[in-house]
Amino acid sequence: MEFGVLGPVVAREGQPVELKGPRHRAVLARLIVARGRVVPARVLVDDLWPDPPDGALSALRTFVAALRRAIEPDRPPRTPAQLLVTSGPGYALKTSNVDAWRFETAVRASGLGGGPAGSGLPPEERLTELLAGLALWRGPAYAEFVDEPWALAERARLTELRLHAVERIAETRLELGLAAEAVPDLDAHVTEHPWREDAWRLLSLALYRSERQGDALAVLRSARETLAGQLGLDPGPALTRLENDILNQATHLTPAADPTPGAHLTSGGNVWAEAAAAYDRAVGGTRARIESTVGLLRNLAVTGGGGLEAARRHRLAAIAAAEELGDPDLTARVIGAYDVPAIWTRSDDEAQAAAIVAAAERVLPTQDHASIRARLLATIALESRGSRAPRAREAALEAEQLARGLDDPALLAFTLNGVFMQTCYRAGLAPERDAIGSELVTLSQRHNLFAYEVLGHLIRLQSACARADHTAADEHAAAADALAARHELPLVAVFTRWYAALRDDTPESYRAAAALLDDAGMPGLSAGLLPLALAAHAVRHGEPIPTADYGPHAPWVHGSPDPPPGLLFEAYWALTAHNTQDPELRAKAQAALAPAANEHAAGSGLLTLGPIADYLR
Repeated sequence: MEFGVLGPVVAREGQPVELKGPRHRAVLARLIVARGRVVPARVLVDDLWPDPPDGALSALRTFVAALRRAIEPDRPPRTPAQLLVTSGPGYALKTSNVDAWRFETAVRASGLGGGPAGSGLPPEERLTELLAGLALWRGPAYAEFVDEPWALAERARLTELRLHAVERIAETRLELGLAAEAVPDLDAHVTEHPWREDAWRLLSLALYRSERQGDALAVLRSARETLAGQLGLDPGPALTRLENDILNQATHLTPAADPTPGAHLTSGGNVWAEAAAAYDRAVGGTRARIESTVGLLRNLAVTGGGGLEAARRHRLAAIAAAEELGDPDLTARVIGAYDVPAIWTRSDDEAQAAAIVAAAERVLPTQDHASIRARLLATIALESRGSRAPRAREAALEAEQLARGLDDPALLAFTLNGVFMQTCYRAGLAPERDAIGSELVTLSQRHNLFAYEVLGHLIRLQSACARADHTAADEHAAAADALAARHELPLVAVFTRWYAALRDDTPESYRAAAALLDDAGMPGLSAGLLPLALAAHAVRHGEPIPTADYGPHAPWVHGSPDPPPGLLFEAYWALTAHNTQDPELRAKAQAALAPAANEHAAGSGLLTLGPIADYLR
């Protein structure tokens, strides 16, 4: 279910969803403004009615019930809501699929609001992301609620972000040498927002670089007259400096044209554009471009946040494009080339993962080459994380067997990652995972596979936590952090900081670690993780388990059988053993935990429920 607030408030699942009256949409909009936090019912009542009538609280419950039917039409009767949830005294909307948040992700990736102007994506990708983000706008943010006090701050923030995005697009076009393309949008921008001095500056510069020096100076004169006439202000130093530079035809205003092809590649800002242009001239073919795209996505994925989200979004499109060409060899290579190390055992996008597995299974029978088959099978194993089906583990072991018969260290590391992902199907398998981690570290050090060396250390960190060997875990965390700093792998800090929180084992440390998940681009990890860690802390300290939105962890927090395979397998069974009053279910939990009797329920490296022996008594 998708939600839109960049214009009139809407919900869509393919087609728009009927949201009934304006107060239904107001409830939805108010909960989106809260960004997943609980809004007490009394606050909602006060926001909906300036003078709440008798029965307002009852009316609010009716609106909530109608919204739940609209946005979760397939939810079985009398089962808990997953999107619009009741929590304590109020309600919260649990989703990450909001157009405003996707727009913010694109803006952050460009460097706005989170780094200097040159940070984020390369300029061509930055331009694509920002244009896609602006395309999400259908009108003013929260268009029906422009006068509502609860919407004012959020509307102002999003509007300001949009204006910055328009100017960042212009900057990026200038960086790419597309000055003439920047002029029309900037012209409209300064007409609508004449007080934005940087917009005037960019328009003048774009005109100058389009060989329109007279128009560039005329724009600066208009800026001076507008600022003085409407605000009583003189132009700022940036506009004054630009005017002097244009009059003096300063050389820095126009990027130098190098007489020797490729000579200006020493300028970091132009490397990407020049290399891409050279590649297009030399290759040009659709098949080569599709295959090369996967290499870009693989590198993009390890940057985290918006990069990881973008890589996920475009990966399936690349596979679909390859299949549309009717070329099974190309499709197999595109699927198997995405060998990004994976540490977490819950998928970030289960529907996409299933589609990738299906594509790999379709093309697998057409491939005879051992290395291609191994990559396809490893992909099936990795994308089937959390699956109970035997096929996932069979694929992992077959991929490993094929890779061990080949002289390809990177392929072996990839297949070992798949085996690791499928080594969580019962309790007590931390030693097997530790052996995989140890081999990955040794293999990677020998062949300079730094990303897989990090993976090996994180796997060994997890296994050390299961043994409560924190001295070893500290060493692996430090090694992973050092490699991450050297090779710019920001996502590693998410796992090492969560491990540090496990070591501190305080609610405050877990909350601080959770802040790293906000922009990590890993919903499969982040959903419900902080409440689960706080629940584990409460159990270990003899406190009641807090009421919270546990997301995908909810069934096992409250005591349910048959948790899915994964790094939280022992923790789920320990919670079930702790919470259930059913002797049969408790016996089942104890039998499941018995193989890990000498371990701690801490094999995720993120949280701990202490010695498993405590749950076997």
